[in-house]
Amino acid sequence: MPGVETNPDNSILRILDANANRAREGLRVVEDYARFVLDGGLCQRLKDLRHELTAATKPWVHWAILRRDTPGDVGTTIRAEAPAPRTGIADVVTAAGKRLGEAMRAMEEYLKPLAPADAARIETCRYRFYDLEQAIARTLCPGGRFDAVRLCVLITQSVCKRPWLEVAQDAILGGADCLQLREKELDGGELLRRAAALVQLCRKHGVLSIINDRPDVAILAHADGVHVGQDDLPAAQVRKLLGPDKIVGVSTHQLDQARQAVVDGATYIGVGPIFPSQTKPRDSLPGLEYARQAAQAIAIPALAISGINAANVDDVLAAGLKRIAVTAAITAADDVRLATQRLKDKLFGRL
Repeated sequence: MPGVETNPDNSILRILDANANRAREGLRVVEDYARFVLDGGLCQRLKDLRHELTAATKPWVHWAILRRDTPGDVGTTIRAEAPAPRTGIADVVTAAGKRLGEAMRAMEEYLKPLAPADAARIETCRYRFYDLEQAIARTLCPGGRFDAVRLCVLITQSVCKRPWLEVAQDAILGGADCLQLREKELDGGELLRRAAALVQLCRKHGVLSIINDRPDVAILAHADGVHVGQDDLPAAQVRKLLGPDKIVGVSTHQLDQARQAVVDGATYIGVGPIFPSQTKPRDSLPGLEYARQAAQAIAIPALAISGINAANVDDVLAAGLKRIAVTAAITAADDVRLATQRLKDKLFGRL
């Protein structure tokens, strides 16, 4: 290609070669994360980007390889400070993405005076990756605080036999790991007041607080996170509002929704409805079959939801889900603390 392979300055071709290698290596690390950790989420888009990058470098890449001089590369003898240790997959994937972006920018800049059209193609690839990098970042949000949750109790005043805050406290004392405030009919001011009270109670006892449907209320009340349904704000936008450290839960009713929730940055998914529920009747039930599918296919925590009680929780466990979300079986019980303890014992095989 005139301007590149005929350029007398071999150093330019060596720069292009080095950065083409960095770009391919970084992209492979990210693509493997999408393929094996996200079970295919974003994988096709990354594969398409890989093909586009290959096409963009094809006119000169072989010439660049021929100018490679690894023994004579002074960079191989320079010892910089040790990089920050990689403590998990998030660090690995993030570093690979940054390496990819930097490599594409270097190729683009050095190509501009020699092959502007090829530089423009690299620039297109770089901007495409920036969009993908944001999507990948959503999936890397830490969810460690939720990993220990086995029993989440949904608090709705109309279902409670006693004042909701008393019921919430008894559920915590009985062993609930997480409380979710679910009030569909309250005005914003009252919902915020209740959310703030729930957050204060949960912090006092060291359990997680989740607000249903309303990321704005979750933010203002300083809750640990929010739970949204399929008809609420999209989870990807909720993640953008809450940032990387908050919990985002998503209700799902089929496997493609669950996979999309993972890509959108969900900390956990709700799986169901499993059984008929008096608090939220539905026309159809994905049931235990969907529970089995989600248990096998989804890597992030999954909560079985709807109609779960001490009499049927063993069926949920047998389907492969080890976490549950419960409303009436606990909050409508005469003895909330005992009902919570019994379900928690069932989850841990103590009954």
